[in-house]
Amino acid sequence: MPEAEVSEIRTQLFRVTLEAEQSRAYWRHGEPSRSVEAETEAAFTQYWFGSKSMPRVHELINTFRRRFAAYPEALTALHAWDDIDAASRILVCHWHLQLTDPVYRRFSGDYLPKRRRGGRDSITREAVLTWISDFDAEGRWSAATRVGFASKLLSAAHASGLVTSKRDPRPLATPRVPTQALAYLLYLLRSVAFEGSLHDNPYLRSVGLDGGLLDDRFRSVPGVDMGRVGDIVDFTWAYLTLPDWSAHTVGASPPASRSAS
Repeated sequence: MPEAEVSEIRTQLFRVTLEAEQSRAYWRHGEPSRSVEAETEAAFTQYWFGSKSMPRVHELINTFRRRFAAYPEALTALHAWDDIDAASRILVCHWHLQLTDPVYRRFSGDYLPKRRRGGRDSITREAVLTWISDFDAEGRWSAATRVGFASKLLSAAHASGLVTSKRDPRPLATPRVPTQALAYLLYLLRSVAFEGSLHDNPYLRSVGLDGGLLDDRFRSVPGVDMGRVGDIVDFTWAYLTLPDWSAHTVGASPPASRSAS
């Protein structure tokens, strides 16, 4: 069975939001074959995350093991992608947060794109609270939990470049998606079980990639060919796995030939 996107709702976002720079440190140094305690001790004594306290280091390690180490092919590829640019680094963190947090996935991949399509070019904290209340239609969460979710969702969306201000009204934006980052996402999604399809999913929608624009972008992705006949979409992959893609394309030239999946 392949790894899968997480469907269980957790509150880990309350403690760790996007953390792009700390995530990159984990990609470089993480050793998930160790116990959590041993990896935390190594991270603390070797200053992976700078001068963070031991409890904070423990929280980061726990979070990054769920976001990245739970997807071994992804962590292997990220470890090899040492020269990853800032825009790609933020997007990778955004997509892995979506992958492991269903509330953020729905918020960033469905709700915000729907607002943009409807001509609404901004968001407010009150609007997010209303969305959270609708999401929690069964009333499982306290008012304080809903407020906490709203605050952290907006913080993560700002860090991801989906909103451009920390004050209401917060303008909505679509971040620039480098071609290698898009290739990473496609190979990542190929390796996990998720709702949707490779050409229509909340990961792509969250960064404004859908419709005809998506087809145009796919044509430039290294290691992937997409063919469309009407509503039927077919992908051809140059590499078998995400680590294989990273080994051949990060800092390398595109392949001369491709193999169909």
